[in-house]
Amino acid sequence: MITAIVLIETDVDRIPEAAERIAEIEGVSEVYSVAGDVDLVALVRVREHEHLADVIADTVSKVPGVRQTKTFIAFRTYSRHDLESAFSLGLDS
Repeated sequence: MITAIVLIETDVDRIPEAAERIAEIEGVSEVYSVAGDVDLVALVRVREHEHLADVIADTVSKVPGVRQTKTFIAFRTYSRHDLESAFSLGLDS
């Protein structure tokens, strides 16, 4: 599974509508409204790299209100459990 984190700038008055439309797109697992330099963050999960273009360039970027996207491809996933294991000293309490 390939995961991409997509930062999305939208027209301010269209944030809720854009978020709802993006959340309905196949391949988009989550959409967050955020504070900061961008308006939305979407997590995209697809089986093949070629599908990223279908989801992001061909669909997300064409949602009404979306002005710009910036995509980051995830190399590796770390969860809280993984990080605790990685930094554990192996000492019994």
